[in-house]
Amino acid sequence: MSDVQLKTISPDEAELRLDRWLRKQFPHLTQGRIEKMCRKGELRVDGGRVKSNHRLEHGQKVRIPPLNEADGQPAPRQIRKIHRSDAEMIQDCVLWKDEHIIALNKPAGLPSQGGSGQGDRHVDGLTEALKFGFKDRPKLVHRLDKDTSGLLLLARTDRVARALSEALRHRNVRKIYWAAVAGQPNPKAGSIKYGLIKAAGRGRGGEGEKMVCIHPRAVAETEGAKRAHTDYALQDTAGTRLSWMALVPITGRTHQLRAHMAEIGHPIIGDGKYGGSSTENQGDGWGAGVGGDLSRKLHLHARTLIIEHPITKEMLTLSAPLPEHMQRTWDYVGWNVNHAPLDPFNMDNE
Repeated sequence: MSDVQLKTISPDEAELRLDRWLRKQFPHLTQGRIEKMCRKGELRVDGGRVKSNHRLEHGQKVRIPPLNEADGQPAPRQIRKIHRSDAEMIQDCVLWKDEHIIALNKPAGLPSQGGSGQGDRHVDGLTEALKFGFKDRPKLVHRLDKDTSGLLLLARTDRVARALSEALRHRNVRKIYWAAVAGQPNPKAGSIKYGLIKAAGRGRGGEGEKMVCIHPRAVAETEGAKRAHTDYALQDTAGTRLSWMALVPITGRTHQLRAHMAEIGHPIIGDGKYGGSSTENQGDGWGAGVGGDLSRKLHLHARTLIIEHPITKEMLTLSAPLPEHMQRTWDYVGWNVNHAPLDPFNMDNE
């Protein structure tokens, strides 16, 4: 028998279901065993009883009761043979690296990690090609949605992974996203503080994978709702039909930027899940049906990341070029990436 274990959820494990997280840790555990541990209160998160489908959050502590010898075996490290073209692709995504950190410009459409319906091709599964002479694979310390492109950090050692995870947990990282949204927000800069809750049910429309906004006053009394905060600033417009936005997620909830922009009536272009597809919201003056040759891919990009280097303690500022489909949109409407300040939310900017 193993002893009681207490494990802390890392940023890259956030939003995983408890049962799926457990099976990744202990592949011999059966679903029935997990359900029984939950019913008996042996399996707890932050000291509280939970169900097997509980969604984990970064920083939560999971209490795992003693497991028998077979169940308690950790998951063996599986190395999938990486196709040469995939290895070259992920290596071409490297924007910057030193002996501690690797920064990628993740392509849109490539998942950060595997999971339900994601298949085997994802950033985490390709890290064997990012060792660059190190013995161990680099580790993801945060994630981006599959269809969101841009900056993604990996740590090359456990020590750096812990330091970066701590910085992300305490929000000591500045993350600035660029998006093209329908319409023109008014006011041109502000904060969105709607809470978020996972939609009930599942269906062809993906309801079970969608977040619903809750008015800030109702978050406390809405079971399952989590507070969320996004700052936004208008950078440029194409008439009244399209706007270039800079977005900063003060909190880091699932689909936060996408749900928040849709809630204020300005969904991100190409976001069919939240009303940003070209077939929806075609009312006069807004909606993603802006015409022309705009791509139907999601126009959301993790553009800039500012963080203190965990080892050198110098401020590290990284910027990722726009993906091809967004650059085509910028060119089509005449937006110049050089006209935007590095951090439009910094009051010291001239």
